[in-house]
Amino acid sequence: MNDNLHRDDDRAVAEQDGAPDTTIPIVVYVLHLAGMVTGGLTSLVGVVIAYVYRGNGPGWLDEHYRYQIRTFWLALLYFGISGLLTLVLIGFLTWLAAVVWLVIRCVKGLKALNERRAPDNVDTWWV
Repeated sequence: MNDNLHRDDDRAVAEQDGAPDTTIPIVVYVLHLAGMVTGGLTSLVGVVIAYVYRGNGPGWLDEHYRYQIRTFWLALLYFGISGLLTLVLIGFLTWLAAVVWLVIRCVKGLKALNERRAPDNVDTWWV
């Protein structure tokens, strides 16, 4: 494989065979998914990585970082509300809905990343 460093507008992007490297966004999606097991700790690491790498690639790749950042903040909101609602027992259902939402969102992002395109509906609060 031919790895080279491409400089465009003072931004460095690792490339393989002329296409941007998608390893970092894949890692961030996996960290978001692992956050369900680690209580959100790995998701916090993932969002920091997304903030650091945002703006260092082509537009479609930057949209993935934006999508991952929004996923983190929305998940924090949804799981926080679910935590509060557990006091009235409905929180267990909303927590399950938040888990399903997070998995669908990450799978959609990974699928779009595999197709080397921006994820659909980046600005949505849903999936």
